[in-house]
Amino acid sequence: MIKRYPTKKIYVGDVAVGGDAPISIQSMTFSKTRDVKSTVEQINRLHFAGCDIVRVAVPDMEDALALKEIKKEVSLPIVADIHFDYRLALKAAEVVDCIRINPGNIGSKERIKEVVKACKERNIPIRIGVNSGSLEKEIEQKYGPTSKAMVESALYHIKLLEDLDFTDIKVSLKASDVQRTVEAYRALRPLVPYPFHLGVTEAGTMFSATVKSSIALGALLLEGIGDTIRISITGELEKEVEVARAILKHSGAIKEGVNIISCPTCGRIEVDLVKAVKEIEERLKHIKKPLNVSVMGCVVNAIGEAKHADVAIAYGKGSGLVMVKGEVVAKLPENKLVDRFLEEVEKF
Repeated sequence: MIKRYPTKKIYVGDVAVGGDAPISIQSMTFSKTRDVKSTVEQINRLHFAGCDIVRVAVPDMEDALALKEIKKEVSLPIVADIHFDYRLALKAAEVVDCIRINPGNIGSKERIKEVVKACKERNIPIRIGVNSGSLEKEIEQKYGPTSKAMVESALYHIKLLEDLDFTDIKVSLKASDVQRTVEAYRALRPLVPYPFHLGVTEAGTMFSATVKSSIALGALLLEGIGDTIRISITGELEKEVEVARAILKHSGAIKEGVNIISCPTCGRIEVDLVKAVKEIEERLKHIKKPLNVSVMGCVVNAIGEAKHADVAIAYGKGSGLVMVKGEVVAKLPENKLVDRFLEEVEKF
């Protein structure tokens, strides 16, 4: 497991964020929050996909008023996403588990003071959401839309809350590109004790968002930076959670589920490897125990890779081996290998 930066532990509902808590996964509904039925349906979809915390947009008072009914019907903690109108934060704070404000557009210090008071009364945290696209004018004029400007903005608004004796804070520093995102989180991390919410904002559709988020969040997680994450994918819900979990697993932040080792397709393959791996992946997706399994399609690498896997198939021509911890447990015709392999995996 990676060694994480020590941070203050806060709670979003019953989900701990920071400190020694597991790195949590967040997502966001895309329904109009005032549409209670649709919003509840999306939150429940995220819940069953494995999401830990969900954020909902609150652009006007009708959305804010709907939060009370939504909270009655869901179990996931809810973060209210507030821009421009601090009064929406005051109303949302009556029922939600966290308030997210963008310091660049929430308004005067007096308005922030009112939001802090409301959050203190209900003992809920505030996420300071710094976004490279909506920085304060004076900071952007001084530094441009840079990572340095994002850090400056975060420090300014963290101090505002600290001066009001409020420290149940988490911080995000999101840009739409990998470099500024990573630079900003790296620069701020040693300067404050608060948990970080990681993400690349406006990352695009499935392919683009997966690549950007994997590079940025993977790099930060490997350095021990990050306490909760969101993968921003245009038009996706469950996929955001799926990609987030994969990034956490393959960065070593969590030890969970099956890691499939399979060779790239080439002219040496003696079997329909693509079909075999897809079937295995589908039939093993319910497994939470960390396991390394190997499915290799020819004799060149098969035995060597199989020796280091918990369970493996080593295909040859028309037949192959099933191996457990490097030991051969069966030699079978090709059409019987997958079923026997899956039997051995289930024994774990």
